[in-house]
Amino acid sequence: MLRQIITIILVCAFFVFAYLKYFEKKGIYYPLRKIEITPSDYGLKYEDIFFESAPGVKLNGWFVSADGARGTLLFCHGNAGNISHRIEIINIFRRLNLNVFIFDYRGYGRSEGSPSEAGLYQDAQAAFEYLLNRADVDRENIVVYGKSIGANVAIDLVSRVPAKALISEGAFTSARDMGKKLFPYLPVKWIITVKYDALAKIKNISIPKLIIHSRDDEIVPFALGEKLFEAAPQPKEFYQMRGGHNEAIFMAGEEFSARVGDFLEKL
Repeated sequence: MLRQIITIILVCAFFVFAYLKYFEKKGIYYPLRKIEITPSDYGLKYEDIFFESAPGVKLNGWFVSADGARGTLLFCHGNAGNISHRIEIINIFRRLNLNVFIFDYRGYGRSEGSPSEAGLYQDAQAAFEYLLNRADVDRENIVVYGKSIGANVAIDLVSRVPAKALISEGAFTSARDMGKKLFPYLPVKWIITVKYDALAKIKNISIPKLIIHSRDDEIVPFALGEKLFEAAPQPKEFYQMRGGHNEAIFMAGEEFSARVGDFLEKL
């Protein structure tokens, strides 16, 4: 009887481990290949860009310019869809008089390869370097914006490159903290290998930071956004919104634009 119980426990443990490893590989990234619409459908002029992230990994992005732009925004999007699902947000930043360069990570949209933590970091670095090599971009005024997992990518990026400022929306402290939220009774810290450890990195980021989080975020707990802000050194600002993880920016409307505009004016 004891042997049977031990066998059952071991089998259950194996399936739990296998499920968590499957979740880690397949449950983090939800890329879509089809480009649904383009900025021209919103009346925006844009350049369709292809650039290399690594040998054999070509990425796709859009450069949407603003007349007399005060700077350029590098847009690191979330873990689902592709760049065509962010055009309304692109337009918000363009109306704030920013050029916007949004790109698809490897495996998303028309970008080659398949996503991974190291790959997303490398892709963001390549996108930033692309901007540095554009004659029409003021390399001293590049602001990095990230949403959700893209905010964690943006935090990693600005810890390594000379960006002007960081705007983080809906970031989480680390993948392990998110794992504890999703699987509170399982030893996720011994199983999950991806890190996305924004908490450790933000402590050393000295550029101006606007950290945004919705109190009603149903995906990334508000407490993780607060913890990230508390760990960040000055200069920093915290903007609390209301509404769901994906809806809050649209519910805020003009308030979001005004708050980000005020932040940009101080730079």
